[in-house]
Amino acid sequence: MRVGESRGWAYFALLSTATLWASAFPAIRVALPEYGPSNLAVARLVVASIALLLAAPVLGIRRPGVRDLPLIGAGAVATAGYQFLLNWGEVHASSGTASLMVATAPIYTAILAAFLLRERVTRRRAAGMAIAFLGTAVIAWAQGGATIDLTALVLLGAAIAQGAYMAVSKPLTARYRGPEVACYTIWGATLMLIPLSPNAFTAMRDASWSATTAVLLLGVGASAIAYMTWGYAVAKLDASLASMALYLVPAIAIAVAYVWLGERPGAIELLGGAVIMAGVLMAMTRPRKT
Repeated sequence: MRVGESRGWAYFALLSTATLWASAFPAIRVALPEYGPSNLAVARLVVASIALLLAAPVLGIRRPGVRDLPLIGAGAVATAGYQFLLNWGEVHASSGTASLMVATAPIYTAILAAFLLRERVTRRRAAGMAIAFLGTAVIAWAQGGATIDLTALVLLGAAIAQGAYMAVSKPLTARYRGPEVACYTIWGATLMLIPLSPNAFTAMRDASWSATTAVLLLGVGASAIAYMTWGYAVAKLDASLASMALYLVPAIAIAVAYVWLGERPGAIELLGGAVIMAGVLMAMTRPRKT
């Protein structure tokens, strides 16, 4: 595969990841009333683990090396933390507000990648990040702004956890394929959270069909598939560059929430989405040589 084609597929994988992760925010809102934060985190990861376990023979998943276990463990901790913190935050915040907070994750990815992976953040990429972040601020203002309270801090913690996972997954993709990194991470996170929520399986048994559908989307789509497409993309691109695609999530989340939940975006939300798109395109493209 030529370099241009490989990069094109990486961008397609990023768009797929952003779309699946965006759909998670309204899906969480649907499932939370019946599951609660901790039960939902476990249910989502259990579904994802089963899906990946069934696909493992086809995907050719290998055993990880002993030297990589600390990084895998760090990724699993970050994933488990992200799932729980995001769910808790969405108990008290709308899916749009939550998606906006999590959209700051690339900032923490870039910071960690610069220190841990020695990745260089160019001026163009930094400018694109700033423009995209401005777009998220426009959407936040349209939704009434945000107060700095416990909910905001919890969602900020979710964003930091997401950014940390993206940074630590980069070295793993140099030695393992995207599906393998996804399996290691999700299986590890599942084992960590199950003991903390023993009632999760009872909640899964008693849940309504709408909540069950939301959990299936979260587990299979937003976790199993999205983590594999993310692993593929980050293997082809810098971690900080790949994480710029997260700025697309709030705009996509608004569209998904409109179709699924009937939440209507206003003109300012659409303007913010356009600004986000402009920033992402600036960060993910290179200037033409003259």
